[in-house]
Amino acid sequence: MIMKTAFALVATLTLASAALAVEVGKPAPDFTATDINGKTIHLSDYKGKIVVLESYNSDCPFCHNQYKTGAMQALQRDFAAKGVVWLLVNSVNPNNASHRTPAQARAEMAAEKMDVTAWIDDSSGTVGHLYDMKTTPDMYVINKDGILVYQGAIDNRPDPFHDPTKAQNYVSAALDALLAGKPVAVTETKPYGCSVKYAD
Repeated sequence: MIMKTAFALVATLTLASAALAVEVGKPAPDFTATDINGKTIHLSDYKGKIVVLESYNSDCPFCHNQYKTGAMQALQRDFAAKGVVWLLVNSVNPNNASHRTPAQARAEMAAEKMDVTAWIDDSSGTVGHLYDMKTTPDMYVINKDGILVYQGAIDNRPDPFHDPTKAQNYVSAALDALLAGKPVAVTETKPYGCSVKYAD
């Protein structure tokens, strides 16, 4: 009897986990988080807008390459001008050397000239785990109806030393399609980069 109960519990937890899994073509899971200015962020607040989630850690060479070349900032700036919401998600745990305090994050955001709607302090890993963010960067595009339409790599060059301006940028292509009222051609790719530095 105890064994049957245990199996039933495991099955229930597995089904619950599957129901929460992020899947292209399905509603993007809502979340509540805090940005580096102490503001509460709800994904649902941006219903009716296109949203990009970017898993970020500047000490990761793959992320660093996107920023040192200015490619990521140019992408952020271009689409911010078109009304796209861009949320940076930093899930590095506080015990890791790459963790940024809110003050450090604000300084870094200014120094890198980021054009993001908010930098989310996800040191608890809540948002990262909810979206199963595996690498930095790991990119997600959500349409105006709150549906996840792209998940995966920033581009087709998994190399921390490549010129991002000469790569095929999947996020840019997805956003261009949405803004033009067209379907997203490439909806899922394998993310590349450094592993997200979660606490667990």
